[in-house]
Amino acid sequence: MGRKLIAALGSAVALMLAGTGTASAEELPVPFNFFGGIAPELADQGGSLPGSNDYDCTPSAEHPNPVVLAHGTGGAQQTNWGTYVPLLKNEGYCVFALTYGAPEGLPWPATAVGGMGRMEDSAQELATFVDGVLASTGASKVDIVGHSQGTIVPAYYAKYLGGRDKIDKHVSIAPAWNGTTLGGADIIFEQARRLGLPPESFPICHACAQLDPESPFMRAIREGGHYFPEIEYTNIATKYDELIAPFWSGLPPGGDNVHNIVVQDGCDIDYTEHAGIAGSRRAAYFVLNALDPANPRSVPCDRAAPLSGSPF
Repeated sequence: MGRKLIAALGSAVALMLAGTGTASAEELPVPFNFFGGIAPELADQGGSLPGSNDYDCTPSAEHPNPVVLAHGTGGAQQTNWGTYVPLLKNEGYCVFALTYGAPEGLPWPATAVGGMGRMEDSAQELATFVDGVLASTGASKVDIVGHSQGTIVPAYYAKYLGGRDKIDKHVSIAPAWNGTTLGGADIIFEQARRLGLPPESFPICHACAQLDPESPFMRAIREGGHYFPEIEYTNIATKYDELIAPFWSGLPPGGDNVHNIVVQDGCDIDYTEHAGIAGSRRAAYFVLNALDPANPRSVPCDRAAPLSGSPF
């Protein structure tokens, strides 16, 4: 009974806050905290954060591209984006978020643990979702903001599933462009392959093994170069990233359309790591400037905590 009451209250609050039919809804509270989306998920299991997935939203002239949020491994459309949905909605964007790669045939909370399946399949889910967003909003392109795995799933979509002509700006938080060698994963996975045990076929988290820099998936991401000239890329990394190791592997150089940022450059009191950077106010302002470079704003320097990204 308690769970039903919480869900009902959460849904009611969501309806009151979300607004309908416009990109300029009433101002929503913005928690600069990576964990800010967990309470809404508990209250509205499998739902959408207030301000997101409004298919009646009409993009404004100032922000003609809907923003699609692509979560990381273990994330979901609510749990990963407690900071970014209200922030972007308040800025006048039409904001959309999906959960991909969640285990199939299992009840909640498994449905809120996305990014576990093969990333090729997740990219196809993203492709279908983007088509729905474009059809409903009438926009010709989307901007994508991704975190961790959510930085390379859109890259696969762009390169192999027709997304190249549907993405205007691709903003990556804790980018994973070259996978990770964390904990000797590259050595372990390579040995498994030599034994005829492709780690991509292991149960639970297929995507985890695909983050090995030498996996077929990561080789496909690098094939022919990471970037397309018609897409504007911004990569936002933290030098304290414990999962993308070394952190600079997520910052491959490119041409004039590629912008690489380390949040600690010019602000050595931001201690956010792989998770917390998605709650960092400093990182969020870099994202806002990447989405709207014609109207840049001053980027704050906060003392930001690891894990949450909250000021302290």
